[in-house]
Amino acid sequence: MRSLVLAAAVAVLAPALADANGRAPLANGVTFHPNDPHSLYVRSTFGLLVSHDDGCTFNWVCEQAIGYGGEFDPKYAVAKDGTIFATTFKGLRVSRDGGCSWQTVTEEIWVDALDIAPNGDVWIATAETAAASDVYRSKDNGLTFEHRGMLSPTIWWKSVEVAPTDSQRIYITGYQVAGPPLPDGGTPPPQAHLLRSDNGGDTWDEQPLANVMFNATPIVLVRAVHPTNPDILFMSSLGANGGGDRLYRSTDGGATFKEVLVTTDTIRDVIFHGDKVLVASPTGSFQSTDGGATFAALTGSPQLACLGDHGGEVIGCGANWQPDFMAVARTADASAWAKVFRFVELAGTLTCPPGTNSQVECDKLWPALQEQFAATGPTCGALPEAPPDPPPPKHGGGCCDVGTGAPLGACTLAVLVMLVVLRRRQR
Repeated sequence: MRSLVLAAAVAVLAPALADANGRAPLANGVTFHPNDPHSLYVRSTFGLLVSHDDGCTFNWVCEQAIGYGGEFDPKYAVAKDGTIFATTFKGLRVSRDGGCSWQTVTEEIWVDALDIAPNGDVWIATAETAAASDVYRSKDNGLTFEHRGMLSPTIWWKSVEVAPTDSQRIYITGYQVAGPPLPDGGTPPPQAHLLRSDNGGDTWDEQPLANVMFNATPIVLVRAVHPTNPDILFMSSLGANGGGDRLYRSTDGGATFKEVLVTTDTIRDVIFHGDKVLVASPTGSFQSTDGGATFAALTGSPQLACLGDHGGEVIGCGANWQPDFMAVARTADASAWAKVFRFVELAGTLTCPPGTNSQVECDKLWPALQEQFAATGPTCGALPEAPPDPPPPKHGGGCCDVGTGAPLGACTLAVLVMLVVLRRRQR
């Protein structure tokens, strides 16, 4: 009888691993290795998924190894030598061995923005409530960082983007919680900021953001800079359309903007793909064939939670279960999408030396994750399509539903009570 109770405890607790932060398992970001066309780095709500064979085999790096948790999604970037950078609320985390070992290379501060310039400079920006925030540059692949003159006690820096063909052209955006007191002693409203540097951050020019609409919390993000023209960029205004965003296009380096798209959901990514501009949004994505001046619905696409241009093809994040049955998908022309990967095909954790972060933290968690996804390993397209695995656990059904029910601790308590009752009966 005791073995049955223990088995029930494991069965109850195992599904909580990938769902304990209150979100269903989802792929929601993609990053590429600039010198390795076969490598994909896919962000998920339960950690980082790494493939070095064009998406055939994915291995898992858990949140605990990287150094974060909860409903937080790091921003990732990969340097030319394979160094992986991840933003966290406790500093910039770096792995120089492919995801096995992770170290914090900044002070313990919320790093909220990250980009790597064409010349290899690493740019980060912070958004810390308990300290002044700033923008930093590293010229030695993240070994040291230097201030770039944007230290502010009231502005949280939310995005940093470097022009793909000009390492000296940098765009940053910030959210100013409160400014200097008004002449009448009042408190000014929150304010959004966009600044541009044409000399690697030696000086910055504030852009006016005229005709841009904002949410009550005015946050704008630079989403993409043109691959050859650093004066063309896209910027989104978060929540400026109720539950959706507004997308703006500038052709003069941010001096003026024109609204080009209004969505009913969050804009996840904006990318340039050949002569098209693609916008990812979970409840309906969009494409432009005129450089981003106008947009139309992107029909036939998955529920895109991410997009990335990768050597002539597009990689996107879809729904692992219904309606897409593809956690990661690819397309050449943004019309016909093919499955790359589903969670049932996870191969396991990274193979890492003993004592590294991933080996210590992730190996012990893998059996529960494998059970949750019924993971059987990669198929690589050589075998027939795997049958659809069961849908994720429904939320709100009982005490152990960690999505909307009681917290994980309550579930653990319930299992312990079962064990105590059993022990008393035995006595």
